[in-house]
Amino acid sequence: MKTYDSVEAWNGPGRSDGVITTVSPADNALHARPERTAFEHWYFDAQLDNGYTVVGFLVKRRPEDPPMARPWVEIIVYQPDGSRRQIAQRYPERAAFFSTEEVDVRIGPNSARVEFDENRMPTYHVVFDEEDVRLDLTFRNEILPWMPGRGENHFGDGGVFGWCVGAPRAEVTGRVVIGDEQWDVTGRGYADHNWGVGNMPRVIERWHWGRLYTDDYSLLYAVVACNEKYNSVQIMPVMLAKGDEILLSTGEVEFTLGSSVYDDVARQDYPQTFTLEAPGRFRLEMRVQQVLQSHSLIEEVPIVGSRLLRPIVDRVIGKPGYFRFQSDFTLAVTQDDGSVETVEGSTLHELVALT
Repeated sequence: MKTYDSVEAWNGPGRSDGVITTVSPADNALHARPERTAFEHWYFDAQLDNGYTVVGFLVKRRPEDPPMARPWVEIIVYQPDGSRRQIAQRYPERAAFFSTEEVDVRIGPNSARVEFDENRMPTYHVVFDEEDVRLDLTFRNEILPWMPGRGENHFGDGGVFGWCVGAPRAEVTGRVVIGDEQWDVTGRGYADHNWGVGNMPRVIERWHWGRLYTDDYSLLYAVVACNEKYNSVQIMPVMLAKGDEILLSTGEVEFTLGSSVYDDVARQDYPQTFTLEAPGRFRLEMRVQQVLQSHSLIEEVPIVGSRLLRPIVDRVIGKPGYFRFQSDFTLAVTQDDGSVETVEGSTLHELVALT
C-alpha cells in the first residue's frame, strides 16, 4: 500500500510553537479554493447561565457532503432537562455570502460578522434563525484568536486541513427564542473555523475534540488519528491559556484512553476516561459522566443508511459514529517554580469515529 507523509502547521521548534502566530482577520475568513472537494464551516457554541447549551454551524460545504453541495445551517439546542432540539436547513448559493477578508458569513437569515476593538480583540455578532428557534448572540473574546502554527496541515496526496479558533474563550450575551419562550441570556462561548481540501474520511480514522474552562485556565485540544495510508500519524494540537495569556501551543502531548463501552445507537465503542498530558507542563484527566448525544453517521444518509444495505455498507465503509460527552475533569498545571496547581470542573467534548 502506498503511503503519504503529512506536514503539520507548527512554527517550531519541533511540533510546537516557540512563537505563537498572530491570527489575521483573513485567517478566519473564507479560504477560497477551486477544488470540488474544498470544504469550510464556522462553528459557535455557548453554555448559557439559564442551563441551556446552544450550538450553531454555518457551512459552505462539509467534507462528507457531495461536491457542489448547497450551503447549509445547523442549530442544536440542549435543554436543561437533557432533551435536544436539532435543525438543519440548506440554501441555494445565491442566498449565501462568504467574505475572504474577515468573518462575514450569511446563509439565508443566518449570519456571523466580526468587529475589532483598538487592541484587535474581536467581537462576533451571530444570528441563527430557523423554524421557531432564534439565537441572537454576541461573543466578546477574552483571549485573542489562536491557531496551531500556521493553521494548515498538508497531506502528501494534496489534502489540506485547517483550524482557526476565532474565539478560544468568550463572554456571551444576547437573546434566545424557542417557540413561545424567550430569554435575555448570558454565558460563556467558543467559536472556531475549519477548512480544507480532500475526502477527510479517507484520511482520518477518528478525532477527539474539546475544551475546558476554569476561572483562570482555558484549554483547547484536538486529537486527530490518521489511517495507515498516512502512516497512522496522530496530530494533537493543544492550547493552554491562563487569563488572556497563551502559555502553551503544542502538539507534543501524550493521549491515553481508558476502558471502552459499546454504544448501540452509534454502533461504536467509546472510552470512559481520557488523559492528555504534556510532561512537565500539564496533565488533564477526563471521566465521562453522560453521553449527551450519539448517532450513526451512516444512518443519516438516505438509502445508504437503510437497514437493508447496512451489512454491505458496514463491510465497505465501516461504522462511522458520533458522540458528544459531558465529563468531569481534573487539570494539573505545573507552575514556573515547579509547584502544581490543580483545578476541577465539568466540560463537553466530542468523538467522531469514522471506522
